[in-house]
Amino acid sequence: MNSVQRLLWWLFAGSAGGINRGRIIEEIIEIPQNANSIAENLSLDYKTIKHHLDILKKNRLVTSTGGGYGKMYFPSQLLESNIDYFNEIWGKIGKNKIKNNKNKVERK
Repeated sequence: MNSVQRLLWWLFAGSAGGINRGRIIEEIIEIPQNANSIAENLSLDYKTIKHHLDILKKNRLVTSTGGGYGKMYFPSQLLESNIDYFNEIWGKIGKNKIKNNKNKVERK
């Protein structure tokens, strides 16, 4: 396992907030957008999204352009070159956790 693969495992499977970070990555892969749009699309607080975007940016998985509320976020070259590995990890942990959480909410 190379260092990028270990980083991806840690960010998405091994730390708190990994599911939200995975959902954010899915959003910006589909279409680059600003933090406010991501927050609305994922039904999460704007500050939560900003926190996770900062972590993703610090770890070179997202890049941005612009400033203020108009700052747009994009997948980085590092993420794009390792997208297959992200998809493998996300397929194993992310989508299953989201699905299980939705089932718990529906049963209540």
